[in-house]
Amino acid sequence: MSAEKRLKELGITLPPVSSPVATYVNAVQTGNLLYLSGKGPLSVDGKRPSGKLGRDFTIEQGYEHARATGLDLIAVMKAELGSLDRVKRIVKVLGMVNCTPDFTDPPKVINGASDLFVQVFGERGRHARSAVGLNSLPMGIPVEIEMIVEVAPPARRKAAAKKPARAARPAKKKAARARR
Repeated sequence: MSAEKRLKELGITLPPVSSPVATYVNAVQTGNLLYLSGKGPLSVDGKRPSGKLGRDFTIEQGYEHARATGLDLIAVMKAELGSLDRVKRIVKVLGMVNCTPDFTDPPKVINGASDLFVQVFGERGRHARSAVGLNSLPMGIPVEIEMIVEVAPPARRKAAAKKPARAARPAKKKAARARR
């Protein structure tokens, strides 16, 4: 099924693409791979979530933050590719969780994004993944996720109607012009 249609079917509206917070770009494409920079949860009411899993957030709250981050990453894909139907495969996801030293469930948190990718892209959304706990993330965000996506080439546009070829000039006229 088309990823674009699946989003509508799920009632998901993508957020506006968030801007990078430092000197980098949201994505870089080389060949058939699209590398997406790390993103964190979007601001809610103008305030970006900040805190650690295991102290400030539950696994369920972390899951929702990872899902929100996944939505932002999908919005980046759409902005970069024009259509989500160009996504051939989510190849690799790296999920980082800002957590206390004794928090042992980063994979359960990052499932928020992984589950979303499978919901939207089906089998093409199943991916290799690392989910790690860290003692700090930029601006204290609870999760950061980056990914690599395999993409199809853009759809070819229908060729414009060819202009009729100019009629060849008779040889005598060409020869006369050459002598001038």
